[in-house]
Amino acid sequence: MTTATPTREEQRVQAAPAPAGQLRRVTRWWPAAALAALLAAPYSSLPLPGLLDGPIGSAGSLQLLALCLVFGALATGYDLLLGRTGLLSFGHALYFAAGSYATDVIMIEAGLPFGAAAVLGLLFGIALAALLGSVSLRVSGIAFSMVTLAFAQAGSILVERDPGGVTGGEEGRAVPADKLPASLVGIEHTVNLYWIALAYLVVTVAVVHWAVRSPTGRVWEGIKENERRVEVLGLRPYGFKLTAFVLAGALAAVGGIVHLLLTGGATPQTTTSDFTLSLLVMVVLGGSGSRWGPLIGGVLYTWADHRLGDLAGSDSVAGLPSVLRVPLSQPLFLLGTLFVVVVYVLPGGVARLPQRLRAAARTRS
Repeated sequence: MTTATPTREEQRVQAAPAPAGQLRRVTRWWPAAALAALLAAPYSSLPLPGLLDGPIGSAGSLQLLALCLVFGALATGYDLLLGRTGLLSFGHALYFAAGSYATDVIMIEAGLPFGAAAVLGLLFGIALAALLGSVSLRVSGIAFSMVTLAFAQAGSILVERDPGGVTGGEEGRAVPADKLPASLVGIEHTVNLYWIALAYLVVTVAVVHWAVRSPTGRVWEGIKENERRVEVLGLRPYGFKLTAFVLAGALAAVGGIVHLLLTGGATPQTTTSDFTLSLLVMVVLGGSGSRWGPLIGGVLYTWADHRLGDLAGSDSVAGLPSVLRVPLSQPLFLLGTLFVVVVYVLPGGVARLPQRLRAAARTRS
């Protein structure tokens, strides 16, 4: 009996560490590193030219970072429907706006403190998601998408019509400073709002991760792959889809409350179907159905939305020839171009980039 002796080249390859394995070990710990950086952000005076207007710890930078965190969390919750259960909803903005407007109206009209108003606003958002979800989920596919779009449009029209003067119409409704805790009012307290936004992100990611790993989450995956097969197994997809719908609506309502604090009021722009389409772009940009993709997409989209808007109105663009100035002065054109480039270069979203790098490393090795 003989044994094959490895060649010198095979021994060298076996002894050398695999590039793909090294890359996997590096990318495994990036969420913890990102969280540590976010925790340290308010204490940093490091400038990031081109990325932020001032030092990381300045009020303006923290405000932008807080908005990025809120929309990253909101996209993560929305992916419970799109990426995990296969439900394409065009009305998710309605529950974000419900939490914002309900909290605002309760504080002003009922005179309740912010804490009690926020709890009631959250309960209103959950009840609205349960009610409209129970109706919308009676149909499936494109019909479901159209029903959710109809509900969202109805909500947007209701807000703009300003019934009883409670929504503020097209101008929205600001929250009087005396209705909020003193620690959440003023530029000097922007860091407190940042901590709230970061807490919302952490809670949302934890809830979504727990839900996806639960037995219910496995049923969601089965519904996305083949709903008829789930029915054959003796399960009722309707109840599981409604659970995902209500949970995503509840997380959106919390996001609306946090957004109310960050912006100082409720705005009608958050009720439109365009807002939900923005969420859809965030999820696709980051990577639908992945653990971190929607979060990354939400952060990148929100940052680009603000920074490209500044670029579009800058003197550099104003001095260009009209053939370049006209398209570059439109932030939506810049966002759309960026989105097309990312989707074309990185199919599957930004979250798939580490997998592509590992595949390239294995190919080289």
